[in-house]
Order: sequence, then structure tokens, then C-alpha cells
Amino acid sequence: MLRSQSQAEYSPRNYGHFGLNLRRYAHFTSPIRRYADLIVHRALIRAFDLGAGGLTDNEIEVLDEIASAISDTERRAMAAERDTVDRLIAAYLADRIGAEFPARVSGLVRSGLFVRLAETGADGFVPASGIGHEYFYHDEVHKALVGEDTGLAYRLGDTVQVRLVEAIPTAGALRFDMLSEGRQIGIKAGRPAERAPGKGPRGRPQGKGRGGKPQGGKPHGGKPRGGKSRAAKSRAAKPGKRR
Repeated sequence: MLRSQSQAEYSPRNYGHFGLNLRRYAHFTSPIRRYADLIVHRALIRAFDLGAGGLTDNEIEVLDEIASAISDTERRAMAAERDTVDRLIAAYLADRIGAEFPARVSGLVRSGLFVRLAETGADGFVPASGIGHEYFYHDEVHKALVGEDTGLAYRLGDTVQVRLVEAIPTAGALRFDMLSEGRQIGIKAGRPAERAPGKGPRGRPQGKGRGGKPQGGKPHGGKPRGGKSRAAKSRAAKPGKRR
């Protein structure tokens, strides 16, 4: 649900709050934790003539730039937090190569799928070559990777069992093989329209199948596109935006 919404941002214009259904919205934390909170404090001091320390005319003129800088800084801080957590979890799991874990499909791309472990919340990647013996194509409509021969599919949100095959703590990357069979979701098996007859998946060699060594390249790490599930906090959310 969070990934379906645009990311919130700081702004001197009051867009209200979509989730709370408020036409006007702003808040600050106490004690002061962010520069955005300090700006709100100063704005209130000036608006209600509470004494010294209110926003100056010069600060008001550059509120757009201040809001943009705060938003960018928050994005960088969130990215740094995610990278740190990913590396610590990869280090924790580095000595558990070959272990099996229950997980949930958290993202899908043409080259494979992302999973999140139930035990630790760790995110990792299952390349298409680690899923099965057949070619899997990405079905955008059904949010699934579908086997071309059998029609068996893995959908966003499916619970699965995976095996850890590689962990790189310095990159925060985890790579898995799929152990669970896909399931029928009513999609007819067959060659996807974008793939010409007789050709491999976008010119790539076929993987060796479940449990085998995937072909080529470093393991994928990180999270599905569209950001993490950890929602960004925001002081003022535009209509349709998340906090």
C-alpha cells in the first residue's frame, strides 16, 4: 500500500494531510529533533507574536530551498539506515549458507524476485535461474513471474521457502534459491508476446534450475524499486502523499 503512494515531502505550502483527511496540517516533535521542527517553532513565534526567535523575512524568502534541503537530507538518512541494516543482517547470515528460511515475495522484476525472510525481515534476491528449470516471464497485470511451460507462478505476497546461497556483508546483499513450487493462478502457459520464437530470455542463457548454481554476475541485493517498506516521515503531506 505504501509503495502505491508517492513519497511525501516538506513544503512551506500547506497541502493538508491525505491520511488524516485534513485540509490544513503541520506538526512538530518535542523535544526538538529536526530542523523542520525548529522552522515550525519559529513560524508559530512569528505568527502569534510570542517574542524573539521568530522566522525572519530572509528565512521566509528561502523556505522553498530549506524545505527541499530537508527533504533531500531525510532521503539520504533513510538510505544510510537501510544500507546499515542490510549489511548487518548479511553479516549475521553469512555463516548460514545453505540454510532454509520461510519468506514472502516482496517484489518482482524481469530477472527474478525479491523475498523478505519471516525470521529476520532480511531482504534478498532470487534470480530467475534459481527458481526452476523453465523460463519465467514477468506478468505485469497479475504481479507475477509465470513459468512459460507449466503456467506455475509466483505472485507478490506469496509465502515461499528459500535457501540461502550467498551473502556479501560489505554490499548488504543476499541471494537465494527458490524451494517452493509455484502455483496456478489461471494464466495459460505459453510464450510471452515480447519474446520472439526460438530465442532465450532477452539473449541470456537458461539457468541450471532449482538448487543449481545460477549463471553469471554478482548477487543482487537491496530492495525492490519503489523504495523500502519503511515509510518516510513528513511534517506536511500533499493530498495523496504518505507521511
